[in-house]
Amino acid sequence: MKELSHSNLLSAKADSLKPSGIRKFFDIVAEMDDVVSLGVGEPDFDTPWAVRDEGIYTLERGKTFYTSNAGLMELRKEITRFLKKRLGVRYDPAGECLVTVGGSEAIDLAFRAMLNPGDEVLIPEPCYVSYVPCAVLADGVPVTIPLQDKNEFRLTAKELEDHITEKTKILVLPFPNNPTGAVMRREDLEAVARVCLEHDLYVVSDEIYSELTYTGEDHVSIVQIPGMQERTILINGFSKAFAMTGWRLGYCCGPEAILSVMTKIHQFAIMCAPTNSQYAATVALRDCYGEVEKMREAYNQRRRFLLHAFRKMGLPCFEPFGAFYVFPCIREFGMTSEEFATRLLEEQRVAVVPGDAFGRSGEGFIRISYAYSLDALKEAVGRLEKFVTKLRENS
Repeated sequence: MKELSHSNLLSAKADSLKPSGIRKFFDIVAEMDDVVSLGVGEPDFDTPWAVRDEGIYTLERGKTFYTSNAGLMELRKEITRFLKKRLGVRYDPAGECLVTVGGSEAIDLAFRAMLNPGDEVLIPEPCYVSYVPCAVLADGVPVTIPLQDKNEFRLTAKELEDHITEKTKILVLPFPNNPTGAVMRREDLEAVARVCLEHDLYVVSDEIYSELTYTGEDHVSIVQIPGMQERTILINGFSKAFAMTGWRLGYCCGPEAILSVMTKIHQFAIMCAPTNSQYAATVALRDCYGEVEKMREAYNQRRRFLLHAFRKMGLPCFEPFGAFYVFPCIREFGMTSEEFATRLLEEQRVAVVPGDAFGRSGEGFIRISYAYSLDALKEAVGRLEKFVTKLRENS
């Protein structure tokens, strides 16, 4: 009888994936006391009460059965109304909108629906940790585009053009960006759109942080640029703007030809998104945007506090205008991002995420989330300043 070898049972493709650098680091944090954690990208606000109340109500009324694979029509109509109001674009709720289990499922579905083996996916980085593994699992070839801090981590048309080959099929647009907080302005998107149209590229636009921008202007989506709506999968959700992370609900909109295949994969893998969450999200879009504005104001206050604190301690950081992250540079200390984050945790009990957890171009930076109270941020900044001062004194 042969000895059982699990390596022979595993998919080589899946087994080769590296675990998330974020979760790896915070497994260590979970075993420590007196840690001020600024690492997890999760709102510290409660889900708006009207949303929770609707969730409770639907449970009490027994509304717990499967919905349509694509999601409740009532919710899809609210989503398309929301996008018409916010972006001025029209989608058909019947065929151009799909409700998913968070925005992450939508990313996975888009890649699996659109990629053939060997197709290349351009991924600007630093970036959210799911894009590369999802591309690999869909038999695509991820090609990362290193973004530059001198450009405030915005994607330029030249950077895009330089990475296109005859195999390039999809561009991921992860803006507002996790981890940098960078946003793309209309002129940036217009230049990128020209390249996409010239080379017949499709776009997966992850706009999960679209409602958390601080420029004083509305978020701009590439679907608003002429010629781009018909070649873009727009992804968004409820986790960040409405503080609904645990409800696991996202959505995507795009051309019906692509959405129909995404829905088919979703049908076999998931069936439908959580029914209770769908009813609650309908109320969120219809009645709770005022709560989003209050949360955005609070995040902006925290953002300004951190930027002021970094300037005071001489820690370089470009001003991010989106999401709830800052991405200060720590290159002056002559250590890797992981070394810096590890020592900060060990010596001052402050947890941040090493920049290279988001790709090689994140090396030399750390990600700090300001989805935490001002009191927590003040305590963390005090400890960080002690750490930085000690490093400079010993250099």
